Amino acid sequence: MKAEDNELLKEFTAEQLAKLNAIIEKHKGKPGGLIPVLEEAQIVLEYLPVSVQKKIARELNLPLSRVYGVVTFYSFFTMTPRGKHTVRVCLGTACYVRGGKAITETVQKEFGIEEGGTTADRMFTLETVRCLGACGLGPVLVVDDEVHGRIKPSKVKEILSQYK
Repeated sequence: MKAEDNELLKEFTAEQLAKLNAIIEKHKGKPGGLIPVLEEAQIVLEYLPVSVQKKIARELNLPLSRVYGVVTFYSFFTMTPRGKHTVRVCLGTACYVRGGKAITETVQKEFGIEEGGTTADRMFTLETVRCLGACGLGPVLVVDDEVHGRIKPSKVKEILSQYK
């Protein structure tokens, strides 16, 4: 492990950093290597904070602005930790008028997270979306790829307790 990695050990394990170093070495000097490095790094580390982006930029001999630009451009990449499960609440017109906002507020209150945030235990990340294309089932809450329709705020905790 490299001396510059000491700062990263505050956020990541030695095993994760060893894997990150191997990923960088595998793609170093190859044209178009940045995106594969970022993709593989995010799989290993789960997110790409600026500290990791600085390391990648330094190791690949790229400006940090280029690495940061790629990370912020593509929605696949995230700079903050995400939960094991992604909870999406539809706030499109049909879902909103049927109680979508109340569903969102219930998730926020019950789990102590804001829209776009992640629970402290990294179990859930909450997102709101404008339409899930399931208007007849509104209000709709989707956990990962599982759709829960026609839900009431009183059922939110019960639904989310199924996910561990």
